[in-house]
Amino acid sequence: MERPERPVGKIDVDRPSSARIYDYFLGGAHNFEVDRHAATELEKVHPAIGMAMRANRSYLRRAVNYMAQQGVDQFLDLGSGIPTVGNVHEIAQRANPGARVVYVDIEPIAVTHSNTILAGNDNALAIEADLTNARQVLSDPDLNKLLDLARPVGLILAGVLQYVPDAGDPAGMIRGYVDRIVSGSHVAMSHPSLDELTGERVEGAVKATDVYRRTDTPFHYRTKPEFETFFAGLELIEPGVVHMWDWRPELGTDNEELDGQVTGFAGVGRKS
Repeated sequence: MERPERPVGKIDVDRPSSARIYDYFLGGAHNFEVDRHAATELEKVHPAIGMAMRANRSYLRRAVNYMAQQGVDQFLDLGSGIPTVGNVHEIAQRANPGARVVYVDIEPIAVTHSNTILAGNDNALAIEADLTNARQVLSDPDLNKLLDLARPVGLILAGVLQYVPDAGDPAGMIRGYVDRIVSGSHVAMSHPSLDELTGERVEGAVKATDVYRRTDTPFHYRTKPEFETFFAGLELIEPGVVHMWDWRPELGTDNEELDGQVTGFAGVGRKS
């Protein structure tokens, strides 16, 4: 596949980016000094935030593996950030070398870095688009060259919905995708929360949102019941909506260090 030439927007290296902060916490190299400074500030007020991000990445791996085992061989990762080591295309194509993956992000540098990383991989591509506009994303010509939307897809919203405010109607946004994908498709979602945190842990997690206000994507926590509404119209796969680290964990995994430090929920739903 000839990689399409897409216009690249201006890259702001003077303002921290949520995608690049995430990349930093995962041990990636696609971040700048402004992002590392913001990450240091985050760790000071919320020491467990790095563990939470790595737990989210671990959930993503397990969710993609599960969907691949169900026969899903094409994936759409919304708000993907930068696909560093262990991201969707590596997981899916390890399970099925023919699996196809489209990453979607609104940040130009994330898309630029993504397509640099994906160079030579004919079955993976990143496009610059606003994930909150399902119609626009799913009608993208480059996306449709790679994915066959008449067949089931694995739709992924892992660690991204916290950047969509209530005013943006995240439930309606998700419905816009679910209504357009076919039966047999799966939707994997995760979300940070303040549930079960107490005292200094709550204060630190709330202070972390002040750091994110300096990025282009302010941060919003939601309760488990609020997050569960995002799965409306989908058949929840066992074990349902649980802590990210409790969604089909690998045998022998010990996540006790996360209990009481952070809270994040995850689940996978299937469109019947």
